[in-house]
Amino acid sequence: MAEWIGINKRARKCYGFDEVALAPGMVTINPQEVDTTFSINNKKFRVPIIAAAMDGVVDVRLAVAMSKLGGLAVLNLDGVQTRYDNPEEVLVKIAKATPEKATKLVQQIYTKPIKEKLISRRIYEIKKNKGIAAVSCIPQNAERFGRIAEDAGVDMFVVQSTVVSTRHITSQYKTLNLKKLCTQMKVPVAIGNCVTYAMTLELLEAGASAVLIGVGPGAACTTRGVLGIGVPQVTATLDAAAARDFYYKRTGKYIPIITDGGMRTGGDICKAFASGADAVMVGSTFAKAKEAPGKGFHWGMATSHANLPRGTRIKVGISGSLEELLFGPAKVDDGSQNIMGALMTSMGSLGAKNIKEMHDVEIIIAPSIQTEGKIFQVVQRVGMGK
Repeated sequence: MAEWIGINKRARKCYGFDEVALAPGMVTINPQEVDTTFSINNKKFRVPIIAAAMDGVVDVRLAVAMSKLGGLAVLNLDGVQTRYDNPEEVLVKIAKATPEKATKLVQQIYTKPIKEKLISRRIYEIKKNKGIAAVSCIPQNAERFGRIAEDAGVDMFVVQSTVVSTRHITSQYKTLNLKKLCTQMKVPVAIGNCVTYAMTLELLEAGASAVLIGVGPGAACTTRGVLGIGVPQVTATLDAAAARDFYYKRTGKYIPIITDGGMRTGGDICKAFASGADAVMVGSTFAKAKEAPGKGFHWGMATSHANLPRGTRIKVGISGSLEELLFGPAKVDDGSQNIMGALMTSMGSLGAKNIKEMHDVEIIIAPSIQTEGKIFQVVQRVGMGK
């Protein structure tokens, strides 16, 4: 698989969404009759597209709205929702900041300490409005925040960092025992992020209820530029899916993997499922919703880092309601709205009755898939040429 790139160093070719396409098979299905549901533990969701735990994407309002539409949104416990009694004020400041001052402002805003009482309050607000309460935090806060969240009635807990491992080495602070956390918590624990077969398998063996796949592909993330780290999402998902399937054959436990980031359109999301994802997590798509707290802006989870920001604030605009983004009707021609409609239509065209059958569709290497026959769209900056 690998090629020599220099003396004593080999590298393998890896693929992202723009480099592959899905090939139809021998059967087609009515899109209205496909099954898009996925499960985490015994909880089923008819929308397999999760809103990312980012401050410009998810607050209480969007989490509740997403729940009522059949999906899941994850609230960031390390962000403004738990640092400020009235996060709306700081969100307005971030939205109004110039591009030159945005990162510095975000860094300043995130220096305010997290108030543990707000963790309970946000979860209570979601539950009070009949939403599913899923929350996320970094590994350093997981034990403490996990206990608080569980006492508050949380439904799902996510431990998330740029790159996670079960063997973190440090002499400066206490490391998190992921296996112990998964065993002790009474709710599902999803863990991420990783991009390799070996790490996915270790997280599954640690007891993760789901594993997040992706390092640096997000629209507002600059990890790949700052640190040079990352694996294109098609290859990362395929490798993780192989680990999931091996673990299932060995233990009989099927644990979902969630492709996190790098998807701009419905087509990208469909390719993620064909690569083996059981669900996907997206940020910028939902940051465009009227209900999103970012007011048309979106920033990376590591933008606030005091010494080495690995994210930036970008303007995504507001293109419609959450329901329109998920179910249409689409008012734009670029595949960024009615993404559930796109998924169902793709599944029908590929002959996949459910998400697991999407894992078996043919993927082809197609470097011209974005440009072939699209000269007018490119010149006029419409459709796929935007």
